[in-house]
Amino acid sequence: MDEASVLLSLADRMLWIAALVAAPVLLASLAIGLVIGLVQAATSVNEQTLTFVPKLAAVAFVLVVFGASMMALVSDFMLDIFAEIARMGR
Repeated sequence: MDEASVLLSLADRMLWIAALVAAPVLLASLAIGLVIGLVQAATSVNEQTLTFVPKLAAVAFVLVVFGASMMALVSDFMLDIFAEIARMGR
């Protein structure tokens, strides 16, 4: 396999890993924002700080629960990149 195809496959994997790492945080924030938005629409309470604290708590909870697996994905990819750099340097 030539170097260009290896770099393209690494770039493709990088995009997928970035999406996998960002998805739990973004989905939790989206879900909490949707619920709070529905409550605000139903009660006509339009306070901007009302959405911030629950989103912050949800993001912190997701990072505590999924943080280790997210970091494992990133570190495995980093090791693969360094191995590929070492292989190309030979």
